[in-house]
Amino acid sequence: MPELPEVETIAAGLRARVVGLVIGRVEVLLPKLLRATSAEDLEALAGAAVTGVRRRGKILILECGPWILLFHLKMTGRFLWAGPDVPVDGHTRLVMRFVGVRDELRFRDVRKFGFLRLLPAKEADSCLEIRRLGPEPLEISRPEFESRLRVRRGRVKSLLLDQRFLAGVGNIYADEMLFAAGIDPRLPASRLRPAERRRLWKAMRSVLRRAVAVGGSSVRDYRGVGGEVGEFQTRHRVYGRAGRPCVRCGASVRRRVLGGRSTFSCPRCQPGRG
Repeated sequence: MPELPEVETIAAGLRARVVGLVIGRVEVLLPKLLRATSAEDLEALAGAAVTGVRRRGKILILECGPWILLFHLKMTGRFLWAGPDVPVDGHTRLVMRFVGVRDELRFRDVRKFGFLRLLPAKEADSCLEIRRLGPEPLEISRPEFESRLRVRRGRVKSLLLDQRFLAGVGNIYADEMLFAAGIDPRLPASRLRPAERRRLWKAMRSVLRRAVAVGGSSVRDYRGVGGEVGEFQTRHRVYGRAGRPCVRCGASVRRRVLGGRSTFSCPRCQPGRG
């Protein structure tokens, strides 16, 4: 699933292409894509200009005058900016066309888990999808982050994946930031020492910023709006490296399943404790 760096990269790609354009027509090719929205509702977008594109957690928000479009990419959703001469393939779920512009915006989703919701702009931050999200990892202060960690009993890896705790972190970056901080992913969050909490906050910000700078990680379906491949997968320290030598100490990277998710860590750099 695209995580914060990938969604931030997609938002930047969309911002460069569609802000200022006027929507002509939105064609829905998969009705189940729509959440609390009908195809008829989307007709209200005709004639509206795209005024902004932003991200909240893993959700993309297109600002269209008095309306907003919420897109959640889920596992395999992606956007494609394409000309009408490029065939619409069987995985395309939505096509957005613009007034006086040859190219169009397409939303593809192989697994069909992604969703779209249309809302009045004034309801953007109060809708359930946004309201239940935790703070942004690159905006939360260190004192607030440490305070939130101290009162949680679950495993620190599971907590980082909880979108109510932090918005936007997924499996890849949770593993990478825990490695950078030297923390065992199985450790209960409430048992982290002050120095470990500080290291994790710093590692979170460093890992996410570096990933955004290189367009995220293309490990499965993720691509940028123009088909660009991210580069951060070439810089993973532990994620997807089970059985390979740790880049820091040479020990074999270990894969475990925690909470139903593959978890990669170095047994020497991220030692457990009783």
